[in-house]
Amino acid sequence: MSIQPSKTVPLAGLAASDAAKDAPPKPLINLLRGWPAPSLLPIAQLQTATAALLTDSSIVVGSLQYGPDPGFQPLREQLASYLSRTFAAYDAPNDLERICITGGASQNAACVLQSFTDPSYTVCIWMSAPCYFLMCPIFEDAGFAGQLRAVPEDVQGTDLEALERGFREFETSPPSRPTFKPNLAPQRKVYRHIVYVVPTSSNPSGVTMTVARREQLVRLARKYDALVIADDVYDFLQWDVPQADANLTEKQSSVALPPPLPRLVDVDRMLPRDDEGSEQSDIHGSRHFGNAISNGSFSKIVAPGLRTGWVEATPAFSYGLAQTGSTKSGGAPSQFSAATISVLMRTGELDRSLQEVVRPALQRRHCLLIRAYEKYLSPFLELKSGNFSTRESKLQATYGGYFVWLKLRRADLSATAIAKRALAKENLVIAAGPLFEVKGDESSARFDDHIRLCFSWEDEAKIEEGVERLARVLRNWDETLSEADPAPAGAGDFK
Repeated sequence: MSIQPSKTVPLAGLAASDAAKDAPPKPLINLLRGWPAPSLLPIAQLQTATAALLTDSSIVVGSLQYGPDPGFQPLREQLASYLSRTFAAYDAPNDLERICITGGASQNAACVLQSFTDPSYTVCIWMSAPCYFLMCPIFEDAGFAGQLRAVPEDVQGTDLEALERGFREFETSPPSRPTFKPNLAPQRKVYRHIVYVVPTSSNPSGVTMTVARREQLVRLARKYDALVIADDVYDFLQWDVPQADANLTEKQSSVALPPPLPRLVDVDRMLPRDDEGSEQSDIHGSRHFGNAISNGSFSKIVAPGLRTGWVEATPAFSYGLAQTGSTKSGGAPSQFSAATISVLMRTGELDRSLQEVVRPALQRRHCLLIRAYEKYLSPFLELKSGNFSTRESKLQATYGGYFVWLKLRRADLSATAIAKRALAKENLVIAAGPLFEVKGDESSARFDDHIRLCFSWEDEAKIEEGVERLARVLRNWDETLSEADPAPAGAGDFK
């Protein structure tokens, strides 16, 4: 697997070596950063939408003032209609009372924790592992340091047998007091457990939870008084996977959204409830908060800098979320951004951007990365997600998101060490698996034999070059380095 250096070096080799030393450093290639490429940002459309907003006397003042607690109403109405159409196969209602505008998925997670959890009563935060690592400090800041638990993931999604074992472990230890937050009821409540998942195109694994697993998860959440926070950030970034022999010379001009799976919030709405009249219902009277929410975001489908998202949940939950103190202080966050996005939705520019720019670009980038993997990396790494479909098998006929997840074939190698050497020798940034272990519960699900690669950020040509650089690191792994590998760049440097 390695190339052994020759004992005798010809003069030509010395000249080449000296030339390499004098050569300028390779340009940085970053296959860690999970951002949309600049070419995917709808800059012209946002310029037009902002100008239209600022010259529309009927809404400009409202867009620049403090907003109503649930958010900019025209955007709530448009989202309710848009989501109802997208998930029409699951009878998604066109009901703006189910929609609350947020400051994005991460900011909203913090608000959910303020209004629906209490570390003195809420037992644990259960995170599907490998996890989206930047959620860990959000949970810790809410008082749950030491209460984060990893739940392994398989090819169908979160391992629900492991999750239920965890739930049962705490059934015999009831809290000493109901809550430190007596001010929440009746508009809000505290849940006994929080479960955090990315059901569709999970970051980092790319796994999409099956419908059967989604139904089982909602039933478990109801049984154990858990709230499932579903980060539904990639549901609109799905595409049909090209056949392995597809021609990549011509870019797709339009990529429609494949038929979506029901979101967990849809499952929670559709499944008949068998706990009416239970203790939980009696505590909160007629207010039905539900057990799953859809935590949506415009960061991936418009632009991260807009810092705007939404929650879809039961009307009681969405209203309770709008009563979070930091929201009531100034009204809904991102009021002007929300109004701008409202213009994009009303004019159809959001859909056009997704169908004609974003999805075609991501589909092609994903395809380029998989082809580069097959050409350079397959001897060293096993692809765990995002492969081509074939005519013999329709496995993974759709894919989505920003990432692919790979596993080292050699048991004696460390992803952390590989990431260090890739940066030192190839000026290549990759995400080593330990980054995605659950903080404080790392031993329950280890990933130092995994690597995540992102295809959304770098230009197309750099995607293949980056994969080739990584292959060179692995091919030459057993050669002795003349200098020590530097420490890897911090995750916060690259997101």
